[in-house]
Amino acid sequence: MTLSEKQRKFTVMVGELIRCASQMEYGLTFSWAYRDEEAQKRMVATGLSKTMQSKHLERLAVDFNLFIGGVYQTKKEAYEPLGVYWKSLDPQNRWGGDFQSLGDGNHFEYGG
Repeated sequence: MTLSEKQRKFTVMVGELIRCASQMEYGLTFSWAYRDEEAQKRMVATGLSKTMQSKHLERLAVDFNLFIGGVYQTKKEAYEPLGVYWKSLDPQNRWGGDFQSLGDGNHFEYGG
């Protein structure tokens, strides 16, 4: 599968995740989607990322801001139902809440 095909598949799955969140009456806004190499270097330098191999560089990852009942959520546990759903969409999907190093609950990526 080409990178472009992966990106298109990822985009469709992100749409499904957004629809799922809406059905759960969760509010989402976008945080990070694409990052260029310079932005990723800054993320690593400040400790907000642990790798220069981020799927954001390939347009295969997105971070969301989550609102439940209008309240912004910062704990990864609040994102867990979305993480479970995300992983059910494709076996290559990864949810950042499972990452041991950061516990990045707002992060959703396609590893394809």
